[in-house]
Amino acid sequence: MTDLSAALSRFVPVTAPAIEDAELRARIAGLQARMQAGGVKAVWLDASSSLTYYTGLTLGLSERIHGALVPAAGPLTYVSPVFEAPKLQTLLRVPGEFLLWEEHESPYAHIAAWLAGLAAPGAGLALDPATPFVFAAALMQAVAGPVTSAQPMIVAQRQIKSAAELALIQTAMTASLSVQKAVHAGLRTGVSTTEVADFITAAHSALGLKPLFAAVQFGEATAYPHGVPHPQKLVEGDMVLVDMGGILHGYRSDITRSYVFGAPNARQRQLWELERQAQLAAFAAARLGAPCAAVDAAARRVLTEAGFGPGYQVPGLPHRTGHGLGLDIHEEPYIVEGNATPLAPGMCFSIEPMLCVYGECGVRLEDIVYMTESGPRWFVPPASRLEDPFAPDPD
Repeated sequence: MTDLSAALSRFVPVTAPAIEDAELRARIAGLQARMQAGGVKAVWLDASSSLTYYTGLTLGLSERIHGALVPAAGPLTYVSPVFEAPKLQTLLRVPGEFLLWEEHESPYAHIAAWLAGLAAPGAGLALDPATPFVFAAALMQAVAGPVTSAQPMIVAQRQIKSAAELALIQTAMTASLSVQKAVHAGLRTGVSTTEVADFITAAHSALGLKPLFAAVQFGEATAYPHGVPHPQKLVEGDMVLVDMGGILHGYRSDITRSYVFGAPNARQRQLWELERQAQLAAFAAARLGAPCAAVDAAARRVLTEAGFGPGYQVPGLPHRTGHGLGLDIHEEPYIVEGNATPLAPGMCFSIEPMLCVYGECGVRLEDIVYMTESGPRWFVPPASRLEDPFAPDPD
C-alpha cells in the first residue's frame, strides 16, 4: 500500500473564485426587502457566519460586541470598539458607516440611540440568531421597541445557494473526496487514527483548503456517531470510518466513508449494504416540494424494515438523516422528522443515515446533495460497493 505521507506530494492547490462583491450587495438588498415586508427597522449581524454571508467580513467572537447593523433602507453601519476601527476599515468589502465605542462606554446605548434616530421604515431590531445571550439580553434592555429574531429572514436566503456558492462547495467536496481516496489506498496494519487524522489535515492544507476537521475511527469505535476520545490502531477486519471536511473561501466540505480493512465478514456486509440502501432511499425521496422530513423518513424506513430502530433506538439510526451545508458545517435545512420545509432548488444538505450497533461497529456513508430544477444531485459520487467504495457505480 502507498504510505500516507508519500501521497501528500501528489496534491496541488485547487482554485475557485470567491463570492464577488456584487453578490454580497444583492444579498443585503434581499435582506432589506424582507425587512420591509416584515416591518423590521434594522437587523443586527453579530460576529458570525451571517456577517460573512452578507458582508464578506469575518470577525472573531469576543466579549466585545462587534458586527454590523443593516437598516431596512440605506447603508450598513459597522459597530466596533474604537481601537479596532483602523483594522476593520482595511477589511471591508461592503462600504458603510461606523458606530464606534470606547472601552468605558455602553455599545448597547449607542446602538439604541442609532436605532431611535434611524430614518428607515419599520420598527424594532431583529437579532442574528448567533448573537450571544449576553449581547442579546443587553440589547433587549437598551432598545426601545420590539427586539425579535432575524432567523426566518436570514435562513430564507442562506438555505438557497447561488451558483457561485455551489461551485465553491463542489470544488471543496471534490478535493475532500481525493483525500478520502488517498486514505483508503494508504491504510496499513498498525496505523493509528491519530496518524490518519494528521494526514487528512495536511492533505487539505496541501490542496489549498483550510482544514476543518478529521474524525477517524477503527473497529468498535465506529459505532459512535462522534467517535471516542481515545485513539485506535488498525487491525485486519476492522470497520473503518473516516469523516472529514475543509474550507474554501468560507464554504465547507463534509464527506464520510465507511469500509472494512481487509476481507469483510457477512455481518459487516449486511450493515454496509443496508446503510447504502438507506442513503439511496433518502436521495430518491429528495424531490422538489417534498418536506425535509420525508427524506429522513425514507432512510429510516429502510432500516426499520430490516429490524433496526424503530425511531432513534440503537441498533439503528440515533440522529437526524442530514443537515444543511454552506458557510457553517451544520445549518438549515435540517433533514429531520417534523421539518415541513419544502425542498427547493439551491438547497444543499447531507444524506448520512448512520447505522449504529454499539459494541460492534457502525457504518456512515455521508454525501452532500443539492437541489436543482430537476431534482437532487450528488456533488461527488456516493460509495458504490464495500470492497471498493470509490469505484464507479456498476448500475
